[in-house]
Amino acid sequence: MAPRKIIIDTDPGQDDAVAILLALASPDDLDVLGVTAVAGNVPLPLTQKNARIVCELAGMPETKVFSGCDAPISRKLVTAEHVHGKTGLDGPQMADPTMPLQDQHAVDFIIDTLRDHNAGTVTLCPLGPLTNIATAFEKAPDIVGKVQEIVLMGGGFFEGGNITPAAEFNIYVDPEAAKIVFDAGAPITMMPLDVTHQALTTQARVDAFRNLGTPVGDMVAAWTDFFERFDKEKYGSEGAPLHDPCVIAYLIQPELFEGRHINVEIETSSELTLGMTVADWWRVSDRPPNATFMRQIDADGFFALLADRLARL
Repeated sequence: MAPRKIIIDTDPGQDDAVAILLALASPDDLDVLGVTAVAGNVPLPLTQKNARIVCELAGMPETKVFSGCDAPISRKLVTAEHVHGKTGLDGPQMADPTMPLQDQHAVDFIIDTLRDHNAGTVTLCPLGPLTNIATAFEKAPDIVGKVQEIVLMGGGFFEGGNITPAAEFNIYVDPEAAKIVFDAGAPITMMPLDVTHQALTTQARVDAFRNLGTPVGDMVAAWTDFFERFDKEKYGSEGAPLHDPCVIAYLIQPELFEGRHINVEIETSSELTLGMTVADWWRVSDRPPNATFMRQIDADGFFALLADRLARL
């Protein structure tokens, strides 16, 4: 079977970086058509820079990286330096990238790529706020029907939120964009906090990365050492969630995940629950299903996949 064609839309972030590495390490499964940067964990000048740093770390400077939207559709940007550090990739010092940033805007790349490919052959993989995707859908509504699937990291329901009591960060940063995407009608698979909070970087799992004995393994271990300090203190857990690689892992081994096709609505007006993903898990409303909401992950299988694939870089 030919590799699945994907666009990774991202705001790196250490866990975004691991997701990009996992995708680039899996060419038999995934064909990364491009990486599009969006403002989120840190501002856009850093996210587009970080995306290129990660591609160079993977030894794949030929990967096309595009710079996208620098602010949410109608709100001021909220960032997460308190988790990821001032650069978004805090930890070991990393050299500036030498590979070029593409001239085309990320939104136009998304539009052109979907128009240039047959319907149902390109999957969008948003790992950050949905600003680029929503802007593309608003600018070119014809592309919505061409999307094979949107597999995204975002939201939460049973786990609550991680930036407010009700909202997960990616959705909270640009809830209007999230609403556009969830209302558009393209097939959506969600990796919410309910799943990612089960994918914890325990000491043994981090040691498995470090024991690869490669620059990639050492860097992934160092990144997790850095950002897990925040989550371990916050949640009192043994490790930190590796959120974004769940998206890529699902594309490679979907059997690692279990969920339910339900209705998910995005709250855009309430001060109390802004950015909440209201998931009708028990199907108590008459709203039609619009997303597959993942609820369970085989965490051991997930980390085994990560270690296996990262060892190839």
